[in-house]
Amino acid sequence: MKYLFRGLLLAGFLSFTSVAYAQDFVAAPIEYSERVPDENADASTLYQRTLDWTENRFTYKPKQVVRTDAAKGEIRVSGTVQVKTASSSGQLQERPVLFEFVFRALPTGYEYSVGYFRVVPDIKNPTNTVPFEDFVEQLAQERHNDRTHNDRRVTAQATSLASEIAMSFRSYMNSRPAAGGIEQ
Repeated sequence: MKYLFRGLLLAGFLSFTSVAYAQDFVAAPIEYSERVPDENADASTLYQRTLDWTENRFTYKPKQVVRTDAAKGEIRVSGTVQVKTASSSGQLQERPVLFEFVFRALPTGYEYSVGYFRVVPDIKNPTNTVPFEDFVEQLAQERHNDRTHNDRRVTAQATSLASEIAMSFRSYMNSRPAAGGIEQ
């Protein structure tokens, strides 16, 4: 009885494992978003602080300010990062990826997101972009993807970049001087 139970348990694990390996890699949209409570600052202060970050500390260039609206407390900026794909011979090639940073001031804090990633497949034609998920799917279909793993490579890079951009912004917002200053 003991061996029968172990055998059934082993068979169950093996059948589950084969299903797990058979699954395809599916690209999900790359996005990082966060809502930050902040009762100590008003919407205009948060807006001005974010505007300062986008104008002076936003290093993801070329950039384009898509929209700013002080009355609504909204800022939308498009930036550029690079991801690297590998050829079948192992050569790395950089590809520009456009993304959007969106900020909204709220009555009780702010929210921001990094997302809407689009790849520029042909550097000679930078106005032609492809949604990131479609680009990853194209990479997965390439015949040498089993060696290069470009689909997973660029997904990991884009996820890391989205997190890096968000951390840069959040770090800047957290370094805000205290209201009223410190008396000496």
